[in-house]
Amino acid sequence: MKAKVTTVGNSTGIVLPKEALAKLRVQKGDTLYITETRDGLHLAAYDPDFAEDMEIAERVMRKYRNALRRLAK
Repeated sequence: MKAKVTTVGNSTGIVLPKEALAKLRVQKGDTLYITETRDGLHLAAYDPDFAEDMEIAERVMRKYRNALRRLAK
Protein backbone atom coordinates (compact mmCIF):
# COMPACT_ATOMS: atom_id res chain seq x y z
CA MET A 1 0.00 0.00 0.00
CA LYS A 2 1.26 3.49 -0.80
CA ALA A 3 0.57 6.87 0.76
CA LYS A 4 1.24 10.14 -1.02
CA VAL A 5 2.86 13.12 0.69
CA THR A 6 1.21 16.32 -0.47
CA THR A 7 0.69 19.96 0.41
CA VAL A 8 -2.34 20.73 2.59
CA GLY A 9 -2.72 24.48 2.91
CA ASN A 10 0.57 25.74 4.36
CA SER A 11 1.43 22.30 5.76
CA THR A 12 2.43 18.90 4.45
CA GLY A 13 0.13 15.91 4.83
CA ILE A 14 -0.18 12.26 3.90
CA VAL A 15 -3.11 11.00 1.84
CA LEU A 16 -4.05 7.50 2.99
CA PRO A 17 -5.92 5.14 0.65
CA LYS A 18 -9.42 3.96 1.59
CA GLU A 19 -8.09 0.48 2.35
CA ALA A 20 -5.66 1.87 4.95
CA LEU A 21 -8.41 3.92 6.59
CA ALA A 22 -10.65 0.85 6.72
CA LYS A 23 -7.91 -1.28 8.33
CA LEU A 24 -7.21 1.44 10.90
CA ARG A 25 -10.97 1.88 11.44
CA VAL A 26 -10.69 5.66 11.20
CA GLN A 27 -12.43 8.37 9.27
CA LYS A 28 -11.95 12.05 8.56
CA GLY A 29 -11.35 13.99 11.77
CA ASP A 30 -10.03 11.04 13.82
CA THR A 31 -6.62 11.21 15.48
CA LEU A 32 -3.81 8.82 14.60
CA TYR A 33 -0.75 8.18 16.74
CA ILE A 34 2.74 7.64 15.38
CA THR A 35 5.27 5.76 17.47
CA GLU A 36 8.85 4.98 16.56
CA THR A 37 9.89 1.32 16.63
CA ARG A 38 13.16 -0.35 15.77
CA ASP A 39 11.61 -1.32 12.42
CA GLY A 40 10.45 2.21 11.58
CA LEU A 41 7.27 4.13 12.34
CA HIS A 42 4.02 2.60 13.55
CA LEU A 43 0.68 4.27 12.78
CA ALA A 44 -2.25 3.41 15.06
CA ALA A 45 -5.70 4.69 15.91
CA TYR A 46 -5.09 4.45 19.65
CA ASP A 47 -2.71 6.17 22.04
CA PRO A 48 -0.28 3.59 23.48
CA ASP A 49 0.40 5.81 26.52
CA PHE A 50 -3.33 5.95 27.28
CA ALA A 51 -3.62 2.17 26.87
CA GLU A 52 -0.79 1.69 29.38
CA ASP A 53 -2.46 4.10 31.83
CA MET A 54 -5.74 2.17 31.50
CA GLU A 55 -3.98 -1.12 32.28
CA ILE A 56 -2.58 0.41 35.46
CA ALA A 57 -6.02 1.79 36.42
CA GLU A 58 -7.63 -1.61 35.85
CA ARG A 59 -5.06 -3.30 38.13
CA VAL A 60 -5.76 -0.73 40.86
CA MET A 61 -9.52 -1.16 40.48
CA ARG A 62 -9.21 -4.95 40.74
CA LYS A 63 -7.00 -4.68 43.82
CA TYR A 64 -9.34 -2.23 45.62
CA ARG A 65 -12.61 -3.56 44.19
CA ASN A 66 -14.36 -3.96 47.55
CA ALA A 67 -13.37 -0.51 48.81
CA LEU A 68 -14.49 1.10 45.55
CA ARG A 69 -17.86 -0.65 45.74
CA ARG A 70 -18.41 0.68 49.26
CA LEU A 71 -17.43 4.20 48.20
CA ALA A 72 -19.87 4.04 45.29
CA LYS A 73 -22.86 3.50 47.64
